[in-house]
Amino acid sequence: MRFSLIFEAQIVDASPRGERQVFDELVEQALLAEQLGFDVVWSVEHTSLTHYAHMSAPETFLAYIAGKTSRIGIGHGVVCLMPAMNHPIKVAERVATLDILSKGRVHFGVGKGGSQQEAGAYGYDLKELQPIIDEAMYLIPKMFVNDEVEHNGPHITVPLRPIHPKPYQDPHPPMYMACTNLDTLARAGQRGLGALVLGFGGPEEVAKKNKIYRDAWATRDVADQVGYRPIQHLAALCPTIVLDDVEQARRIGIRGQRYFYESLNYWYGGGPRPDPETWSEDLIEEGTDTIITTKLASETITMDLRPDEGGRRPSSGILSAKNAYGTVADCIDYVEQLAAAGADEILFMTNMGTVPQWAQLETLRKIGTHVIPHFR
Repeated sequence: MRFSLIFEAQIVDASPRGERQVFDELVEQALLAEQLGFDVVWSVEHTSLTHYAHMSAPETFLAYIAGKTSRIGIGHGVVCLMPAMNHPIKVAERVATLDILSKGRVHFGVGKGGSQQEAGAYGYDLKELQPIIDEAMYLIPKMFVNDEVEHNGPHITVPLRPIHPKPYQDPHPPMYMACTNLDTLARAGQRGLGALVLGFGGPEEVAKKNKIYRDAWATRDVADQVGYRPIQHLAALCPTIVLDDVEQARRIGIRGQRYFYESLNYWYGGGPRPDPETWSEDLIEEGTDTIITTKLASETITMDLRPDEGGRRPSSGILSAKNAYGTVADCIDYVEQLAAAGADEILFMTNMGTVPQWAQLETLRKIGTHVIPHFR
């Protein structure tokens, strides 16, 4: 089991001041995560999604983190493979360079982004992107291993060229795919890639996704393999706030998750902009307007933030079974459920809009001091 962090650089204050603050905070968290024994720092890539994600240059952020650390993994979760945004040659060059500088710590995820807002910024129609992304996905690993590459495909043309440098890892860093729907889960398994999945629906949803992924992996055809290093690995997102005060953890976590989800729904589902000023101060007791449904890629997902009635929780009966908001014991219980559902890696997410830095740092300390040792 791996224990990792994933960063969106999500902010309520979208001013230059707010952006400077969130990056300072994420660097502080990444350095603390290295000290506490976390395995990987993952960084998303999004463009033009105000408030939801200001992590638009993960290659720069991850290179900075790599230079300040010595052990923790450096994860692209994921690189968007629209050629006008990230041409395959530049992706291969950047990933290999980062792998060399980090001494082989890179994890390389690929995807297309999830909104027309992003695709349109580079002149693409989101609904027509998948064949282009697939072509780039198969091409980049060839650049990692071959002395020269020439490619004349339906969407991408590369004249015969040497691509330098080559990665530190042989034959290349492990590769993953962003899996936002059931089709992409099956595709990841069929192509021998690791799967990075959402986990908003809780362990039951993760278990269903795990079965689809494992079945596809078991029946995969070697001819469909992307790259030269097949891995069977499912990483699940886990919204998490861990504090001594269970009510406080729940309150902070629910507000953060609601902000995260309403920001997502604004860009991906056409909902209103999130406005925390209009929310009740106590979403735990109220819970009347905390069911939100949106469409992410081709999958409709529902986030239920209401109090749970009878979920498995050792220290509090009100905690939702779909997150790890509470004490150390609550977090351990939830991680055990995700592990039983098939997760090989937990992507702890604390960087959710309204969550203060002190609560994120305290959560990391408790995970590193108590949760990770429990499983090792």
